[in-house]
Amino acid sequence: MSMSAPHHPRADTLRITLAIATLGRRTDLGQALNDLTRQTRRPDRVIVSATGQGDIDDTAVRQCCVPVSVMFGAKGLTRQRNLVLDHLEDADVVLFLDDDFVMANDFVQKLEDLFIRVPSIVVATGQVQADGIGTAGLTHDAAHAILEGMQSPAPDGLVEVNNGYGCNMAFRTAPIRDNALRFDENLPLYGWLEDVDFSRRVAAFGRCVKSTSLRGVHLGTKAGRTSGIKLGYSQVANPFYLMRGAIMQPGHALRLIGGNMLANAAKSLRPEPWVDRRGRLRGNFAAVADLLRGTAHPLRVLDMKGRTDDPT
Repeated sequence: MSMSAPHHPRADTLRITLAIATLGRRTDLGQALNDLTRQTRRPDRVIVSATGQGDIDDTAVRQCCVPVSVMFGAKGLTRQRNLVLDHLEDADVVLFLDDDFVMANDFVQKLEDLFIRVPSIVVATGQVQADGIGTAGLTHDAAHAILEGMQSPAPDGLVEVNNGYGCNMAFRTAPIRDNALRFDENLPLYGWLEDVDFSRRVAAFGRCVKSTSLRGVHLGTKAGRTSGIKLGYSQVANPFYLMRGAIMQPGHALRLIGGNMLANAAKSLRPEPWVDRRGRLRGNFAAVADLLRGTAHPLRVLDMKGRTDDPT
């Protein structure tokens, strides 16, 4: 592996590619593309990584204020994000956003300022002002209301973190190119903890930070997510897999597994309408059984029954 210091070719501007992996959220994708008109500094290019034409809002793509490349490939978050990495061309920074993440109007400008000002940063994630992932979800209008009501200008603070949050995480592309880094496709479907894994791989070459000046709202849209039983299996198998690969410390992995199992068990009697707690718990126990048999692996989730559009 090359350990060369991160670099950028110019002192005054960077080439920024916005990458969105999407599945079954045509409306959210269209809103995300339309919102780019609000950015004080727009990305230089957008790559949409989808699984088929049904994922795409063609009107939003045609009318987008930024050049958009639409690419089709195999389903699965890690595979879809790797398709982006294979086509970065001359980008200096790649910003991965979920299709249901709404950026503050100065997000891209602040991101460029940060990566120019601090060349040692190779991974950056933003401040999520509200996150609908733990609720029934937030509306697009509600997200804009939250962002418009924030203090302006944004506070400018940096905190060292373990990893970027998958809904919004930016990477300097030099270490990715120099070391042929890719998302681990052994983490299939929703790719649970793929953000931890890839962040740690890139962070071997510089700093991984959270910036309070990068603000946004995660809607937590429920469409297109992995079924409860499959996610439950991943909640156990994926941390164990990352622990064995020395990406995650044993204590962290065990706390994550235990915390998810306790939450699913405690809430399974009166589950939230938007969460398949019982399915998750069944998946948890299936993964524990595989651990005891020595057969646990993230890819085993592909053989489990469960629709990809079940609530999670």
